[in-house]
Amino acid sequence: MEEENGKEVEQLQDVTVMFAGDSGDGMQLTGSQFSNTTALLGNDLNTLPDYPAEIRAPAGTIYGVSGFQLHFSSKDIHTPGDSPDVLVAMNPAALKKNLPNLKPHAMIIVNIDAFTQKGLNLAKYESNPIEDDSLKGFRVIPVHISKMTETALKDTGLSPKDIARSKNFFALGMMYWLFNRPLEPTMKWVNQKFGKKPVLIDANIKALKAGYYFGDTAELFTTRYKVNAAKLPAGKYRNISGNEATAMGFVAASLLSDRELFLGSYPITPASEILQYLSKYRNYNVSTFQAEDEIAGVVSTIGAAFAGKLAITSTSGPGLALKTEAVGLAVITELPIVVINVQRGGPSTGLPTKTEQADLLQAMYGRNGEAPVAVVAASSPSDCFYMAIEASRIALKHMTPVILLTDGYIANGSEPWRIPEVSELKKIEVPNPPAPEDYQPYLRDENLVRPWAAAGTPGYEHRIGGLEKANITGDVSYDPDNHDEMIRIREEKVEKIQKFIPELEVDGDDEGELLVVGWGGTYGSITDAVHKAREKGYKVSHAHFRYINPMPKNTEEVLRRFKKVLVPEINKGQLAILIRNKFLLPVIQYNRVRGLPFKSSELEDKMIELLGGKND
Repeated sequence: MEEENGKEVEQLQDVTVMFAGDSGDGMQLTGSQFSNTTALLGNDLNTLPDYPAEIRAPAGTIYGVSGFQLHFSSKDIHTPGDSPDVLVAMNPAALKKNLPNLKPHAMIIVNIDAFTQKGLNLAKYESNPIEDDSLKGFRVIPVHISKMTETALKDTGLSPKDIARSKNFFALGMMYWLFNRPLEPTMKWVNQKFGKKPVLIDANIKALKAGYYFGDTAELFTTRYKVNAAKLPAGKYRNISGNEATAMGFVAASLLSDRELFLGSYPITPASEILQYLSKYRNYNVSTFQAEDEIAGVVSTIGAAFAGKLAITSTSGPGLALKTEAVGLAVITELPIVVINVQRGGPSTGLPTKTEQADLLQAMYGRNGEAPVAVVAASSPSDCFYMAIEASRIALKHMTPVILLTDGYIANGSEPWRIPEVSELKKIEVPNPPAPEDYQPYLRDENLVRPWAAAGTPGYEHRIGGLEKANITGDVSYDPDNHDEMIRIREEKVEKIQKFIPELEVDGDDEGELLVVGWGGTYGSITDAVHKAREKGYKVSHAHFRYINPMPKNTEEVLRRFKKVLVPEINKGQLAILIRNKFLLPVIQYNRVRGLPFKSSELEDKMIELLGGKND
């Protein structure tokens, strides 16, 4: 163990930290700044923001607690951590909510100034946990965060309310000292954020430095911690959230396809940020339309596709329900649109700020009539970039609606993303229509794809719409045999996408006792659990679906090479239903629907149980 300025410096491989307080305490900002600084130092990281569902949740109550969990490491990691090593609790409610999830002997830094009788009552504590034995086994460090922030900012001229808002920066500075993080990146951000308000720049930097110097001088801390940079593949990295990666992926797809991008969308948690991010890219010929409702959002998208644009709409589960009829219109007109569904807890309003995977069957079948669409899913925040490009590629190449599934966890979470070289991204080929004299709206190529002629182009008349059309000519048709034929053609066209997507890959042995199959945002938890089980000597493999409709052509072959197939999902078993239905294979389900991502430890326990082992 090293020593620095009289303090021991302990080397750690990875750490999980939770910042928690009232929704007005700035915990999301604090966590984001800590994450960005950590990314700049080269650590691998993964985050889990946790918001209250209510806009104005009662202050001081458990329902009003806002948290930000961050896992950072000197090695490759995939999850925000199962349980925090350190909790920064700004009030009693934050302590009470997060205490059950802490690791044994975890460090708990509490803002002791908030542990008044009123604060304890709001959190429904019968006695003060700092003074009784309820925190025995933890390393509790009481800090007068509020009072020391007031002292540091007493001469700034700020109101008591504004001074109180700065206590999160005191806590951030303290954590920067504890984990050897520099202040400069956050100071630069403060100057950019409050450039026209010098008093706020001065106050935030003073609070940040006060927390840092407190850590250095206080006898409460005898040890600092250091986590070295991770050995990641060479390249230029930036910290990115799933929603930002999704937006950037569609901008890239627009450039790769040489089609202007249009987003028609209605704000909905947790997808609203996609609209916000894309509105900043006007210089890339990106048009954004904030519609009056979900239906207007999707029908404007259909109009943009009819006009020849790369047309997308973003939403969450309740919004997808409202878009259902219009998505069916895109199916029957065979127009290329992409619907992004950032899944959240349901049904109905449900848990709007929590994560879930329960919209898979809705994406597959949630339309009237036989209305097949392509369905793909992103597996991590950075993968949202690549799957946005893939969703666009499939839509434009195959003239079909595509639903891109992400979820609240990967949309709001963040991780380091290696910025790809332009040469690594393949052009998206958009087939041109034939000469006007040869044009028929439903004359198809070898993949059953009809030509795409933008509205208003001379010689390419409008012969598409919501009524069933005659194959080839596009004339309105009520002929029963034609309807049967068109339904089968549209289904087969989606199935033919299978020729153009990668085969299902297996991480681990190609055959054996146990294959764990997942999709979407469970990737990180499953990957960590599989690797930990292997370290203990168990033979377990992992396959993860990014393409769900159609599934990769080798899917059945892969599944049948294993004696047992485990399917963990944050729903009641929707991918399991699809696999049973398509391949008549028995699969073992593992389902939890708690509004939270899986813990890798619980998945590891299930794997070991299925392999006949004993858990530690």
